[in-house]
Amino acid sequence: MLKIAVFVSGRGSNLKAIINSIPHQLENVEISAVISDKKDCPALDYAEGLGIKTLFVSEKDPQSINYENLIQILCGLKTDLIVLAGFLKKIPDEMIENFPNKIINIHPALLPSFGGKGMYGMNVHKAVFENSCQISGPTVHFVDKIYDNGKIIAQKAVDISDVKTPDEIAERVLKIEHILLPFVIKKISENKISIKNNRVYIAE
Repeated sequence: MLKIAVFVSGRGSNLKAIINSIPHQLENVEISAVISDKKDCPALDYAEGLGIKTLFVSEKDPQSINYENLIQILCGLKTDLIVLAGFLKKIPDEMIENFPNKIINIHPALLPSFGGKGMYGMNVHKAVFENSCQISGPTVHFVDKIYDNGKIIAQKAVDISDVKTPDEIAERVLKIEHILLPFVIKKISENKISIKNNRVYIAE
């Protein structure tokens, strides 16, 4: 059983996609905790409603836990994989060191383009639109100490040649995010993802 912790900051649509995939696609996956940097995050409420353990992490709010404590909790839960599903804060180096190649993120553009600090959510889709890109799509990648820099695991191109607004790009890409992220988690649960010669390979 692959135990995952899902980090969220907003509505949690990718969290819901993961949860909805568990009965028929992710049978070997268990969500041990959902973590957010916002205590009023809708995704936390959704997880709580399903009886999933939730945690609020912050270095400033006295009602929260800090990242040092969070690392201890996740280790205590025997967490195998951390999934950043719309989490907007940079993961501290200490956490990356404690979970090497065990943290993945979904980014709403085709990395290495349109990544880096400040490039999240609608900021990404506006940049893609304003550059007149003809394709976009999500990227799932390993997380390292630099924003959106870790090795790419999987990407899926989406035709956006006929869009009129950044919102249209966001809608199309999000639909594919909901397919791609569970796919990668499934492959990890099956031990079918490997790194060789500085590249990531996915076995059938």
